[in-house]
Amino acid sequence: MARRSATRGTAASDIPTLSEESGIRYLHFNSEWIQGAMRIGHPTELVLAYTQQMMAWMMFLAPRARDHVGILGLGAGSLLRFTLAHTPARVHTVERNSMVTAMCRAFFRLPGAARSTIDHEDAQCWVADPAQADRYLALMVDLYDAQAQGPVCDSLSFYRDCRRVLAETGIMTVNLFGRHESYARNMRHICDAFDGRVLRLPEVDEGNVVVLAFKGPALDVSCQDLMDRAAELEQACGLPCTRWARTLLASEGWNAVGHVRI
Repeated sequence: MARRSATRGTAASDIPTLSEESGIRYLHFNSEWIQGAMRIGHPTELVLAYTQQMMAWMMFLAPRARDHVGILGLGAGSLLRFTLAHTPARVHTVERNSMVTAMCRAFFRLPGAARSTIDHEDAQCWVADPAQADRYLALMVDLYDAQAQGPVCDSLSFYRDCRRVLAETGIMTVNLFGRHESYARNMRHICDAFDGRVLRLPEVDEGNVVVLAFKGPALDVSCQDLMDRAAELEQACGLPCTRWARTLLASEGWNAVGHVRI
């Protein structure tokens, strides 16, 4: 979810709408707020900076064919297309609004890959389902409605359930609005649910802040290992990972001897 300078729609609703500009197709809910974007000539590219950051979990975990990745909130299918293109993992997406899925199939080149499933269900109910427990290497959470008044799921119990669906070792990434009143509440609940094992990437776009939360054995990663992994991903996927790594190295999560313990 990001905002684009445009004329505000007449009403906000659950009916998805489209716009196009400079070779990029945008998904809206009849408002100025962007629900997702796709470069028409390069559909697997992550156009919005915050969607790129949602993939930052790959700097710490390398998905394998047997791994499962979860996405809460389909948007324009950007994270789904990218994950299928750049990892061998199975991808499970949760989208409450079936009209969004239909729009993505018609206009956003939604992949029909055997490795992809989409559940039309409320994300809060989905993460609370015991059948989803301990399954996902990564969980990407981007849940906004047409009003974009902070994430629609932000309770402590919701984030505890997100932690529970992660595998023994797993990472959740969440899109927050740093300038919105919901930010402090979300950060408090994420930190409580994940025992403070949280890192933040720098604010981008219209105030988007992506947060990484970790589950599993404590990580002790050297500066060199992180920079090497970031360079590898940047070469393979085109993500600005070295910039993210430098930002994390400068954050308070890194200690004086050049290791992060998270």
